Formats: sequence, structure tokens, C-alpha cells
Amino acid sequence: MPSPDPEQLTGLLRGVLEPVVAGAGYELDELDVRSAGRRHTVKVVVDVPENGAHGSDSVGLDAIAELSRTVAAELDGHEHLIEGSYTLEVTSPGVDRPLTRPLHWRRAKLRLVRVTLVGGGTQDVRVGEAGPDSVTVVDAGAKKPERRTLRYADVANAVVQVEFRPPPAAETTLLAPPSDTDDGVAEHDPQELS
Repeated sequence: MPSPDPEQLTGLLRGVLEPVVAGAGYELDELDVRSAGRRHTVKVVVDVPENGAHGSDSVGLDAIAELSRTVAAELDGHEHLIEGSYTLEVTSPGVDRPLTRPLHWRRAKLRLVRVTLVGGGTQDVRVGEAGPDSVTVVDAGAKKPERRTLRYADVANAVVQVEFRPPPAAETTLLAPPSDTDDGVAEHDPQELS
């Protein structure tokens, strides 16, 4: 029986691995199978689900290691799908992954993001609070930054940009004002209390 091409193999392996990853409480974000002769590379990209079942918005190294063992055991049980040897890579999404879900935008809070709009054009924005349909942003580098709403439906592509300097305070203060230190306890001059 001829072995399936990488696209067919990806579909078959997705059906095998998606329940395994979901059973561990994660989401199969991407599955990529590449072949070179009888050698395969299987790349499994996992992420936390939108509901944040783990109480974290990222996949830790210990979870990646555990998932690697679980996925490898599952693949070994389906060795008839992958003829020959394979290299398994289990990872979480990198910083260069496009922001496609509200969860991705929440993770990018206060980061610089290059946005390509559906109608054309690009803009660099700093990210604030992300809701289910839109995100609060300020235009990066503006002389007088102002908060505005950017609807996800208007975004064709959005990618976090690497910054080598701290973000301008004027932008971050608008998006994440300093927490109010007044916790309901009035501050008094010690001399007033005596």
C-alpha cells in the first residue's frame, strides 16, 4: 500500500492527535507533516483553549514535555500511518504567529502590533484590553496618543513586532493606567493621629 502524501497524512494524524491534545486540556493549533523520502517530520503546535482551562494563557515547558511523551506514544500506536522513521516536534506558538483570536490579542497586551486592514493599508498599534469582538488600541508613535477601538472583523493580519526599547509611557498609561494604590484605607499624616 502506498504511503499517503504529506497533506493526506496531516489529515489522518490530526484525527489521531486532536483528541490526545484535547484530553490533556490543550488545543491542537497547527499540525505540519513534511516528508523527505521515508523520513518524516511531524510538528505539533499546541495552545491553551480560549476558555483558559489551565488558568494560564501559555503552555509551559513541563506541559510541552508531557505532551511530547503522550503524542509520541500515540504515534507509536499508529505506526502504520507513518512508514519509516519520523522526528516529532511539539511546541507552542511563537511570537511571530498572527493574532487571530481574542486570546492572542489578550496575550499581546501593551505590545506593538503591525496590523494589515481588510480594506488595505497597515498601521502599528499598541494593544490594550481585548474583548470578544474588538480590542482597544493606540496608534504607536503618535504625538498625542488616543485610545480607540479596533474591530477584529477589520483586521486581515496582525503580528506582534519586536521592540528593543521600552514602550512610550504615554501609550502604556492610556492602555493600562497605573493601579490605584488607594485600597480604601485613608492615608493620614502620623502627626494627625496623635
